Amino acid sequence: MREYNPSSIEKKWQKIWDETDAFEPKEDYTLPKKYILSMFPYPSGRIHMGHVRNYSIGDAIARYYRKNGYNVLHPIGWDSFGMPAENAAIKHKTHPKKWTYENIDYMRNELKNLGLSFSKKREFATSDPEYTRWEQEFIIKMYENGLLERRTQKVNWCETCHTVLANEQVIDGCCWRCDNPIEIKELPGWYIKITKYADELLEDIDTKLRGNWPDRVLTMQKNWIGKSTGLKFKFSLSDESKEKLNGKFDGYEVFTTRPDTIYGVTYSALAPEHPIVDYMLENNLFDKETEEKVKHIRSILPKDRQAMEKDGVYLGIDVVHPLTGEKVPVWLANFVLVEYGSGAVMAVPAHDERDFEFATKFNLPIKWVIKPQNGELDKSQAYTGEGVLINSGEFTGMKNTEAKEAIIKKMEELGIGKKEVNYRLRDWGISRQRYWGAPLPFIKCPNCGIVPEKLENLPVTLPEDVEITGSGNPLETHPTWKYTKCPKCGSDAERETDTMDTFVQSSWYQFRFTTDFHKYPDVPFRKEDVKYFAPVDQYIGGIEHAILHLLYARFFTKALRDLGYFDIDEPFKKLLTQGMVLKDGSKMSKSKGNVVDPDEIVAKYGADTARLFILFAAPPEQELEWSDSAVEGAFRFINRLYLNTEKAYKTDKLPEIDVSNLTKEEKEARRKVYETLKRSEETYTKTFAFNTLIASAMESLNALNKIDNKDIFTEGYWIILNVLEPIIPHVAHEISDELFNLNNFKPVKIDENALKKDEINYPVSVNGKKRAEISVSAEASKEEVLSQAKEAVKKYIDGKEIVKEIFVPGRIVNIVVKG
Repeated sequence: MREYNPSSIEKKWQKIWDETDAFEPKEDYTLPKKYILSMFPYPSGRIHMGHVRNYSIGDAIARYYRKNGYNVLHPIGWDSFGMPAENAAIKHKTHPKKWTYENIDYMRNELKNLGLSFSKKREFATSDPEYTRWEQEFIIKMYENGLLERRTQKVNWCETCHTVLANEQVIDGCCWRCDNPIEIKELPGWYIKITKYADELLEDIDTKLRGNWPDRVLTMQKNWIGKSTGLKFKFSLSDESKEKLNGKFDGYEVFTTRPDTIYGVTYSALAPEHPIVDYMLENNLFDKETEEKVKHIRSILPKDRQAMEKDGVYLGIDVVHPLTGEKVPVWLANFVLVEYGSGAVMAVPAHDERDFEFATKFNLPIKWVIKPQNGELDKSQAYTGEGVLINSGEFTGMKNTEAKEAIIKKMEELGIGKKEVNYRLRDWGISRQRYWGAPLPFIKCPNCGIVPEKLENLPVTLPEDVEITGSGNPLETHPTWKYTKCPKCGSDAERETDTMDTFVQSSWYQFRFTTDFHKYPDVPFRKEDVKYFAPVDQYIGGIEHAILHLLYARFFTKALRDLGYFDIDEPFKKLLTQGMVLKDGSKMSKSKGNVVDPDEIVAKYGADTARLFILFAAPPEQELEWSDSAVEGAFRFINRLYLNTEKAYKTDKLPEIDVSNLTKEEKEARRKVYETLKRSEETYTKTFAFNTLIASAMESLNALNKIDNKDIFTEGYWIILNVLEPIIPHVAHEISDELFNLNNFKPVKIDENALKKDEINYPVSVNGKKRAEISVSAEASKEEVLSQAKEAVKKYIDGKEIVKEIFVPGRIVNIVVKG
């Protein structure tokens, strides 16, 4: 008797695919193409079930198109720079490079064991010098074209470890490593001017991405860019406050989208990192209690402050209201972000919920300047609706919607304000004061200033003779690495020791894949390759990357276009964001003890079972709950599919079926098989509802097992294996090779006649409750169906008045009665 042995079958086919380069894209650019890309992994050491889900989805799509004659590019790479490698180096006393590349070797084998159809010739790691070389060229070109600049930035600084900390390394205001309080420090850093592309990034959401990307992602990007129109004006400091600040400041600018409420300002609030706050701290202008409060608030990350109770402190200075001349107290407030606008706001507690909460807590005045057109003004809370202005000087009585423009016009006429478009989006700070990253290719010369490295000297690579201790940047303290000559004047100079944010690497990798870089090492990618393969037809990854990675990749595409590298506007045509894999209702994590090891599942059940389960358990966009019993069920289905092969016969072509004498069961089996085939095209190209396609294939197999007709059974296997090959490729190839010499792995024409039903089953309801089921000829008229239905439910309607007869062709019959 046949025995399904997934291990031997899977190893056999993986070897065949590997030896035949089965998954390499062709150089024939006359073929229709598909570029399928899943977000590449960080080489952390082991794949997890989230990887299995992501890559199984992408692989199913890639295999479908490859089977249907497309030239498919389906690559994989490694997002291999980053902080975790340095943490591992400290923990395991090893080198980040050694740790990273050993992990890549292990994870590559894990992915191979899943039967994923990645191009092996296009694989690379972003820490490869060949990749860094081109990235550094792009950065130099951006600098030369005004898209990159060096300026000071506020960073999280740990004095004990003598290092800059990323936001995620600050826990409750302290360094994650030494647990000492961090401080905000201003250091020079490199910024990419993504804000220059804010309008295009925003406009293309609706003109190029809408309908192809999830609305949720597009909304998140729109909100992140945060375009708003309003009034920008200056709050002038009072004379006493100017004197207190030693004449260093005469005021500060604010931006508001609610100029209609300007007469309701009762205080102004500064961000904890505002330059005035910095100055007052540095010059000891606070009393001890205020200073402690300011430092405490500054030690909390801005993102954490947003979720906290409103807090702040009066700074002991005042500004002058630009229209009324009244003094307005200036507070520090934890809800004000230095990144938005100027890091200062006008506060109108009567008409802003956040300002109201703050004012109520600190007993600040509340001045009402808008009332509803109808009804009373509820002064127990902020009124944020539309209405008519009150207590607003010459604008009193005006509708607030009209007052917005009128007040802006007045401010412009007086020369004390102007209409302005503002963005929440900030320039992209790419400097990282750590070792394991791509070096910024610049040299600091005492004579020439900042000088880019010559292109012929790229890549600037990392020294390998370093020890990662967690204290400071090893590039800064290395005895020789940073010392060099100025490319311009030849003087002694020093290299930039900052490395790049890893989001830079993942912003352009999709283009690197388009070219066989082993064959063409002298370019980052060929223009003709990008023109043919790009944009990516289907991109797959987690919703957690909805903003930063996807926004940066969109920006990089537009920037490289404008730098002349290619002619496309967007990197990813369609986007699918898959849900997380959960166990016991929670995200899998070692700390919760609910991790399922993919390697163990593959070893016990085989890769095809893992793939089948992961695609069958839930639609890809939804969260997936792990189920051991469902995994076993997937294994049983594949086992049954394999064992029942004996009911089919060998053939090199689709059997021709004599339909003249088929039984009802045989017709039903053929119909289910062809329904599955019909569903498959929509599944693989549009809906990605693999769960319903797999369910349909299972029903087809059940129907085939009820008949004893070798022609129909063989036809069914020809089609089912074709449909399921992208999902369970190993066993599908094994059976297909045995029966059909793989000839069924090409487009199969749908037999429309097989889809026709001789009879239709109708559930019959009375007053909405199902009372019977009837089977009628597919050709039956409405009257014939209703007649048979009423006969079937005679005992429920006899003696009662029929009020309504509801008939939905092919679906239901419902009879409404009374009495």
